[in-house]
Amino acid sequence: MVGAPIAFTGSRLDRADNVRADPDALAGMMNWRARLLKLDGLMPQIGDMGELVWGTLADAPQDAELVFLGLDTKDGGSTPCFAAVPAQGDASPRMANPNLWAVMATLPADDLAIYGGARSITDWHARHRFCASCGGPTVIAKGGWQRNCSQCQTQHFPRTDPVTIMLVEHDGQLLLGRGLNWPERAYSALAGFVEPGESIEEAVAREVLEESGIVATKVSYIASQPWPFPSQLMMGCHAMADSTEITLDTTELADARWFTREEIAAAMNGDADAPINTPPKQAIAHYLLQWWLKKEA
Repeated sequence: MVGAPIAFTGSRLDRADNVRADPDALAGMMNWRARLLKLDGLMPQIGDMGELVWGTLADAPQDAELVFLGLDTKDGGSTPCFAAVPAQGDASPRMANPNLWAVMATLPADDLAIYGGARSITDWHARHRFCASCGGPTVIAKGGWQRNCSQCQTQHFPRTDPVTIMLVEHDGQLLLGRGLNWPERAYSALAGFVEPGESIEEAVAREVLEESGIVATKVSYIASQPWPFPSQLMMGCHAMADSTEITLDTTELADARWFTREEIAAAMNGDADAPINTPPKQAIAHYLLQWWLKKEA
């Protein structure tokens, strides 16, 4: 590991699949001891010390669907934890909500991991109340880790979208890009969704070629991050480039450039004269850049 754990990882909750698969066992835990994660829609309520706020199941909205998040193992305990499904989901980009970035920056690491998981699963429920096979209404099942169609009985499971995010290197320099409508100095690793029928390595090579015209080879895996906006698995990779000549896809990126180790180190240190601003610490791209600087040291 490089520095602090990757954001949204390290939850202390035991998912307790044996409990969520047993309706009687789950019902037996829905009592005064159980805790409810307090949310305003999909935003967490924050306590005076900057922590998540928990209530009891009595705080849940009337007729709300409840998701079993798991058993809280803090201090050796096993407290059942739940979250209520909001009336609406939210598929908007995470940058559209500045308050969300403030929460991400201040929540303790273990609370951020719990919130990320809760946000992903409750958002999925809110946006999947009808069956993709027949259009019939679906009902919550397996403690919230499944939905079943009430008409055709099709089973639906929480969605996670795989995304590759990659550092592309050539002769000691890294290729970084600036997304459309990003601030002028904001640069990050290239990234893109894995398509059906692709391996991680193939997705890395295709996305780099599409966005920058660079041929990427020797792809290796570094680390991953669950990213709950709405529900992605970011798979961090490193690749080598055959050349430095960029052919920019202007429908995907506003700019892409090669940066030296010294320039990236200055940016990561927050130097005012650095040529770029690097991703926030909550993003796996920040972790990847730390990893690369340490690898190259």
